Amino acid sequence: MKVRNALAGVVAAVVALGVGELLAGIFDGVPSLVEAIAGGVVDLAPPFLKDFAVSTLGTADKPALIVGIVVVVVGAGALFGSASTVSAGSVGFAILATIGALAASRDGQRVGAWIGAGVMTLAAAGTLALLKRKEAEAVEGRRDFLRLAGAFAAAGGLAAFAGRSMMQAVATAGARLGLVLPEPVEAAGPQPASLDVDGVTSLYVPNESFYRIDTAFTPPSVNVDTWTLRVAGLVDKPLELTYEDLLAMPMVERDVTLACVSNDVGGRYVGNARWLGVPLSDLFERAGVQGGATQVVGRSVDDFTVGFPTEAVFDGRTAMVAVGMNGEPLPTAHGFPARLVVAGLYGYVSATKWLAEIELTTWEAFDAYWIPRGWAKEAPIKLQSRIDVPRKNQEVGAGTVPIAGVAWAPPIGVAAVEIKIDDAPWVEAELGPSAGSEAWRQWRYAWEATPGSHVISVRATDGDGNVQPPDRRPPRPDGATGYH
Repeated sequence: MKVRNALAGVVAAVVALGVGELLAGIFDGVPSLVEAIAGGVVDLAPPFLKDFAVSTLGTADKPALIVGIVVVVVGAGALFGSASTVSAGSVGFAILATIGALAASRDGQRVGAWIGAGVMTLAAAGTLALLKRKEAEAVEGRRDFLRLAGAFAAAGGLAAFAGRSMMQAVATAGARLGLVLPEPVEAAGPQPASLDVDGVTSLYVPNESFYRIDTAFTPPSVNVDTWTLRVAGLVDKPLELTYEDLLAMPMVERDVTLACVSNDVGGRYVGNARWLGVPLSDLFERAGVQGGATQVVGRSVDDFTVGFPTEAVFDGRTAMVAVGMNGEPLPTAHGFPARLVVAGLYGYVSATKWLAEIELTTWEAFDAYWIPRGWAKEAPIKLQSRIDVPRKNQEVGAGTVPIAGVAWAPPIGVAAVEIKIDDAPWVEAELGPSAGSEAWRQWRYAWEATPGSHVISVRATDGDGNVQPPDRRPPRPDGATGYH
């Protein structure tokens, strides 16, 4: 009986989770309480734990956290099912739902969160009561109980799957369909061809392959009919622009490489794309930036914030509100309807996705999301290079073997790349076509390989003559360094 009671609690937890995810998928105002709890865990976790998760799991850190929370809830369900009465077990489920509602309420979704929590509690309590009654009625065996428990568990799983599918569908479709972006007044010109080397990363990374690092568990779905972009703070004339207003402004097209500060030496959290957008300087000219404004703060629709020096808008680099990526409207995962793109700054201080507000303030007045969590406030992208081929520990035949990869130093640009085989002197590699100083460069070198094990190293030199430093440093607090 104890085992069956615990199983009843597990099934009740599965049903509650499924109902909650289904509600979140159907109703825009009802959040996923699992995601809300996961977001709270991320906010409260100590920096070393976040670093461990990113370095160990990479982009799988969020799914792993979601799975972990589900496991905890299901485990708690087993304890609630083993309680002496259905009422006691139901109180346990109510406490869990309350935690989820409180976590979601931090993001302003109070009404929907509490409605979802209430429905989930009722679903869990009803399932638990029904299964316990069926268990008590089982005279000859467990078959009826197990059939019913299996049916409820399957229904809960299907509901969860349907809810997650609907949330993903909303996040990847919607208003982007049928949108036609305006032609830029300043086009970037024909795209240079990528180097013809198998395995080297393309000069322009396709949208579906572009790295994604952010704090959102599901990309926010933004309705462009009601979305506005506010420009506020230390400005003479605050602005509030609709999506149509933004598209009506003169657009420029730029090739810019973005990089995540958590990218380790040789990592994949970096990519180059062609962006279409409105220069921030044009917006600021219209708003009238006041003299004391030394920091630009970007806020997303889910309240994530970045902050970078105002001077980065006016020093000649690309700094834009982007609406297009590689010839199409921004994918939802990369910030639709609008995001910030600032060349030469790591994303955590500059690249707000799902942009809702740009505030002009002072450098001292505000610390953006990642700064209190141990990351540097100033974060220019480090000069870096990466070997794509051959791969680590790959076996290659003796003779001519291509070595190739990418190097980046926005907004200065890459001037040279050198290769070192074992303890031999550095030799210069061939650079691929340039897409501008703000974009990465491909490179290649024809190596006459000899039998045995070898170590290949790479280093880059930027347009100002700075050579990539050899000292190996981890990403925290302002970006990794060292040779790949």
